[in-house]
Amino acid sequence: MTEPGTLARGGDDSLRIEAGGGSYRIEAQEVRTLLAFCRVVPIIRDRHTPAAGGGKEAEPVSIEGHAAISRGGKAVLLYTRAGHFIIPVVSFSRVARGEAVSAPLFPLVPDWQDGTV
Repeated sequence: MTEPGTLARGGDDSLRIEAGGGSYRIEAQEVRTLLAFCRVVPIIRDRHTPAAGGGKEAEPVSIEGHAAISRGGKAVLLYTRAGHFIIPVVSFSRVARGEAVSAPLFPLVPDWQDGTV
């Protein structure tokens, strides 16, 4: 079963997702697009690769999932390679606006995966 994750606001107004041992982000502009227009937005994997000279090497952009508003409009669904997660829109918005430091992500497990039918 997928472990829970955490959603937090980054220093550049992007949202950071820590889940399944991975670190992901949703860019600030994409957060606005998700909340204002209910459009599906990409989730990008954070990769920290130090350069040989100690400087920061250009990080390749790797889209590792997507985020979408649920059909009912009350939750944000996050789909990554580390797993699928759900968070209430209210909690997601509070973190995006800086009203909350972080919020938990709950694993989204389909019925057929948890052993029940």
